[in-house]
Amino acid sequence: MQQQSADRIDLAGLVADLNSLLRLKTNVIGMKLFATAAEMEAIPKIRRPNAIHTTDQIVSMAARLGWTVGITADDLVGSQCRAVIGLSPQDDKWLAGENYVGVWHGTAEDARKRQEALDVVPFGHYQALAVSPLASGRLDPPDICLVYATPGQMIILINGLQYTGYKKFEWGVVGETACADSWGRALKTGEPSLSLPCYAERRYGGVPDEEMLMALKPSHLAKAIEGMKALAKNGLRYPIPPYGIQSDVRAGMGVSYAKK
Repeated sequence: MQQQSADRIDLAGLVADLNSLLRLKTNVIGMKLFATAAEMEAIPKIRRPNAIHTTDQIVSMAARLGWTVGITADDLVGSQCRAVIGLSPQDDKWLAGENYVGVWHGTAEDARKRQEALDVVPFGHYQALAVSPLASGRLDPPDICLVYATPGQMIILINGLQYTGYKKFEWGVVGETACADSWGRALKTGEPSLSLPCYAERRYGGVPDEEMLMALKPSHLAKAIEGMKALAKNGLRYPIPPYGIQSDVRAGMGVSYAKK
């Protein structure tokens, strides 16, 4: 793994390896929560918003523009964005989801069920959050890394995670507020978390149609990279070349399995 010590990971090295293996188009970024706003504001070259945004927009400022951005609850548009990252209470009013009735859901019961299904950071521990390109090293270490990738790139990343210490990944889809499937879940559980970015992420965060999002700890990203390197030695790498739907498959599969 790209490590300086048992507890220190070479973040720039991870990004270089990841881009070499997957040819990503979007910056890999880090996300970190802070107990106080002062801690967040001490990050070198931190930018503070001068307008009200969604968390999707803040994340994309790092992923699409390469900025290092810090926020508090006051910088976000409403309780939904704030609650997912633990910057406002997940109280009864929030759980009711009244704003979503007749918009994303047909009944108040459906809206409440969706709110209850969201993975969120518990309230009361943090006052601020920052995002930054991972290679910058300004969040060292970040709590989680965010990787935007196409489905083809993403399955190779997942294969890398599963190369050793295999486990079946089971992810959910909450629908709108899909950030709870990615950074909300990863921050809450520490587990790799895949999402299909939702309408708001694509409309306000500028996520392209073809991209999915994986949120995972730096140690998991390092593990995935080591797995992908091993897969590449076996000829299993990105981009995945189409073989031909009418060709005799034995020749192609023989490259990988002939010695088995």
